[in-house]
Amino acid sequence: MSTMNISLPDSLKHFVDQQVTERGYGTSSEYVRELIRHDQDRQSLRRLLLEGASSAPGAPVNEDYFAMLRKRARGQ
Repeated sequence: MSTMNISLPDSLKHFVDQQVTERGYGTSSEYVRELIRHDQDRQSLRRLLLEGASSAPGAPVNEDYFAMLRKRARGQ
């Protein structure tokens, strides 16, 4: 694992320390890693939404579509 050092103003350092204590993280690194993972997830979701928005229209989703999904999920 690589190491990265960051500088924070006292107010942000205090906030991070508070989050570590209140939310049960072992270290500030764990908290920052979780923030980064959440940002990665957010960016991935945004990319998928933009891809979907720019794609060609698909088949309409109606009750028949959901009935077919339920049937497939039950292995029928």
